[in-house]
Amino acid sequence: MQLEPEHIAEFNQSQLEGHQRKLSYWTQEVATAEPIIQKLIDFQIAIPSWALGTGGTRFGRFPGGGEPRSLEEKIADVGLLHALNRASGAISLHIPWDIPTDPLAIKQLAAKHGLRFDAVNSNTFQDQPDQPLSYKFGSLQHTDPAIRQQAIDHNIEVIRHGVALGSDALTVWLSDGSCFPGQLNFRKAFDRTLSSLEEIYAALPNDWKLFVEYKAFEPNFYSMTVGDWGSSFLYANKLGPKAYTLVDLGHHLPNANIEQIVAILLHQGKLGGFHFNDSKYGDDDLTAGSIKPYQLFLIFTELVDGLDARGMNHAKDLGWMIDASHNVKDPLEDLLQSVEAIQLAYAQALLVDRAALEEAREANDPVRAQEILQDAFRTDVRPLVAEARRRAGAALNPLGLYRQLNIRQQLIGERGAKTVATGL
Repeated sequence: MQLEPEHIAEFNQSQLEGHQRKLSYWTQEVATAEPIIQKLIDFQIAIPSWALGTGGTRFGRFPGGGEPRSLEEKIADVGLLHALNRASGAISLHIPWDIPTDPLAIKQLAAKHGLRFDAVNSNTFQDQPDQPLSYKFGSLQHTDPAIRQQAIDHNIEVIRHGVALGSDALTVWLSDGSCFPGQLNFRKAFDRTLSSLEEIYAALPNDWKLFVEYKAFEPNFYSMTVGDWGSSFLYANKLGPKAYTLVDLGHHLPNANIEQIVAILLHQGKLGGFHFNDSKYGDDDLTAGSIKPYQLFLIFTELVDGLDARGMNHAKDLGWMIDASHNVKDPLEDLLQSVEAIQLAYAQALLVDRAALEEAREANDPVRAQEILQDAFRTDVRPLVAEARRRAGAALNPLGLYRQLNIRQQLIGERGAKTVATGL
């Protein structure tokens, strides 16, 4: 479905008086309000094509109806999100789930919705119906050189699709590892994986990046060949200047200090980007900011500090993407919530008094440092985020308008109540 501008204008008019009252404090009293609003307008968060359908567990999946049945419908759904919040201006495709049959037409459709193509993602963690060799015991690490070559060729094919669409990065996540002690020679697995990645890296266009994603566990529970940020960092260093570490917030062991990880990676020039989600136990892929909002804020605090220290552009120099699984929620509602949570954490991090924080650190004053951080975190920045949306032409309250227009029911009417998004 197409969201008409008049729907947004009418909705915003009904909300405007209350919004302006909340915003007045910021515009009248806070000198940094305008720069923060502009940074929020510029900041875009990519939506992965696979997040537009209902997720599930190893035991079942419960589709919610009206899910996109094709790449064209996935683009339309991301376009709808972007029309609602003007902060979701990119889509990330997963190959072979989203192979474009007509790349030019797909590019034109995306442009019509104001979207660009973010990093493309390869898939060597599943066997496809027409695949000659199996990845049951790994892909880029496999003992069989023919299977390794199959996985290499697939990644190079993904690069070709990305080039045709105007993407500029490849994300490689490997399920490679072992389930039992003794199953795998760790040193050989590392060397084989590195050699395979080197062939993929050699196929990158000059202006592309390679993101090496890591995960501490699942689907292998004894070892993962790229199991932590250190191993990803090691691969990225060995591959060269176009290779970076990608951080998925759910891909760590419990209580890992993710903010320290991203600070070090950014300091070393090897942080490529993020997959945002939240977790209670492990890789739960829950709505960003729904479980640990303070951790999300602390991560952004380190990001803002590190980006500024390196003179990097907040909006363009790292990859920002959501990677969530909507087990019981409407996927589009969940994505709207995640985007807003990320914007709120970013805005709060922009409020931190950097000079005062550094003074407290140098004076070894942890009480003062905590007060500075928590003062920013406890500040209600929702009026700033809403104003950034309004100025960009989006809805003051995207979720409110989504529900008012009963968009999910309209999608069910167009697509059917039993549709299942492709690729999951």
